Amino acid sequence: MTDTLEDLLVNPEKTMTSIIKRVATGPELSKSISYDEARAGMLLVLDELADPIQAAVFLIGLRVKRETDDENKGVLQAILDRTKIIEADVDELVDIADPYNGYARSLPSSPFLAALLAESGVPAVSHGIETVAPKFGVTHSQILAAAGVSVNLTVEEIGKQISNPDIGWAYADQSSFCPSLYGLTNFRKRIVKRAAISTAEVLTGPIRGRKKTHLLSGYVHNEYPPIYTMLARHSGFSSTLLLRGTEGGVTPSLRKRGEFVRYWEDSQDMIVEADPNEIGIESENRLVKIPPALLPEKDGDFGPDKNNREIAKLSAKEGLAALQGSSSATSDALLFSASLTLWHLERFSSVESAAVSVRKILSSGKAAERFKRAA
Repeated sequence: MTDTLEDLLVNPEKTMTSIIKRVATGPELSKSISYDEARAGMLLVLDELADPIQAAVFLIGLRVKRETDDENKGVLQAILDRTKIIEADVDELVDIADPYNGYARSLPSSPFLAALLAESGVPAVSHGIETVAPKFGVTHSQILAAAGVSVNLTVEEIGKQISNPDIGWAYADQSSFCPSLYGLTNFRKRIVKRAAISTAEVLTGPIRGRKKTHLLSGYVHNEYPPIYTMLARHSGFSSTLLLRGTEGGVTPSLRKRGEFVRYWEDSQDMIVEADPNEIGIESENRLVKIPPALLPEKDGDFGPDKNNREIAKLSAKEGLAALQGSSSATSDALLFSASLTLWHLERFSSVESAAVSVRKILSSGKAAERFKRAA
């Protein structure tokens, strides 16, 4: 007889020992665990009921043998079980899910995308954490704080901000909507490598729309889109657009045509293409470059780079300037991401027609005014 979730949570040490014996037995002998076992294991980690060493072996064991769909769903569901999720007073909402461990090779524009989408008539939220392993890159939290935005709102305050038609966007920090996962920040540094947590946490969707919530996220490696779309459906997203983006984020290459993956409501996953040249973006670089003097030191200590603060300040400066109408690589990045998103949401029949509208909004400076109302 298979143990229920309740049974598995009764004796943490017995459950974790049983799980580890199967998932951490080497590349040839390791066995997969069930959805309920993965969910129970992650709940025990989140609730600090698992021995820290066993918790680390559990997560690294899953990673080394490669997580199954049931294991990934179980880890995500445990995080959802401990996430405070609220419904904003809007029919539809775009959830911008950039990598929580941030950017280390490019100047991020995506922290300003939510305000641009809101000015385009689509409420939006981004979410994350100030800094986390394994990359310790520059994050939405750091950049928005540098731009004067409060990044420590309660979930209720975030919902009200999104529901306000004069604002319509917000940032949600993991410390507010999932404190138990936020509490694992130092633990995640100590296990060094990326674990299933990194895949699952971007799919929590702490703020939802009344009728539909749409996921906008990114990827680099081809094996990830099926995992993300599977988990997005499990989390309850109405649709998903995955952009093959810089450092796995929501900004596609500015230099060449790229492939993207999407699903819309009950459809199967679809592969689509878009070319930045077709909407007037001409760039020699695929990303928004960080000035050489600020590039992170790859051989530094395992943790945040000393230049992160200055990179965040520069990102904030460039992002605000783009929303105010200045033309730059950052404004191109925002144009491309926003146009693809609005097309995906069926607000426009083509990416090109969406881009015409987004350019007008950027040149008007109205997105900057909307952004500042949240400051």
